[in-house]
Amino acid sequence: MTKTQSMLAALFCTFIWGTTFIAQDTGMDLIGPYVFNTTRFFVGFLALLPFYLLLERRNTEAVISKNKKRFIILSVIIGINLFFASLFQQVALLFTDVANAAFFTIFYVPMVPIIVFFLFKKKIHWSVWPSVLLCVVGGYFLTNFQDATVRIGDTLVVVCALFWALHIIFIGIIIKEFNAPILVGLVQTFIVSICSLIPALIFEQFIWSNILSQKIQILYAGILSGGIAFVLQIYAQQNIAPAPSAIIFSLEGVFATVAAWIILSQVLNINNIIGCCFILAGVLISQLLPEFKKT
Repeated sequence: MTKTQSMLAALFCTFIWGTTFIAQDTGMDLIGPYVFNTTRFFVGFLALLPFYLLLERRNTEAVISKNKKRFIILSVIIGINLFFASLFQQVALLFTDVANAAFFTIFYVPMVPIIVFFLFKKKIHWSVWPSVLLCVVGGYFLTNFQDATVRIGDTLVVVCALFWALHIIFIGIIIKEFNAPILVGLVQTFIVSICSLIPALIFEQFIWSNILSQKIQILYAGILSGGIAFVLQIYAQQNIAPAPSAIIFSLEGVFATVAAWIILSQVLNINNIIGCCFILAGVLISQLLPEFKKT
């Protein structure tokens, strides 16, 4: 894959992630968030299965045999973090707009180095602090503090971003130690589906006619976001440096906002737009300044 193809793959991947927020939002018209996540991630598991069988199955034993126990532990940690991240994000969409959910979700970018410092004592680059400040100011402009429901939704997304950050950190660890990215994706989608099934059985109902009525949203979020986008991300990042990757992937919030405006008529006011710009700037600063120093 050439660098241009990798750039296009990254851009398409980001477009899928951004527009998936629409599928997540409209996919709960007739079913609850737990049922949606159960079916979505099981579809994602099925979507990744052929990629695994074609590209990684032959090498699996050789890759994980050196420390199978550690691979299992890391896979479970990753799956649990993804479960909570997707759970809080999905429930939050019941209370807040797509743009808020998308931009608060990318809070995970400046969160990652802070969490890494506390977990592994790795030095924090100074650019993280102005990045965090910009994100907090952006969050102030983006959310509507006069609406208690919106505050609840936005708070849930910030908690979701914390679990996304943990998920990203442990994904980096497992991929570095075990070169089996599609297998990791396969395992994590299965874990999330099973974990989501438990609260779905307790608090919600599986009404198949309702699930089938949301099949387009479930298939979009499952196959494209959970399957195709994951594979695109893997191949894109093989040929793209971290700095341009950060620029492209941070556009997820922009794609989600534009899609929400076109499809759901969720229009941002001037304060919301300023908030989005502050958050986007904060995310980019945390990623780009360390790279400029290296250069």
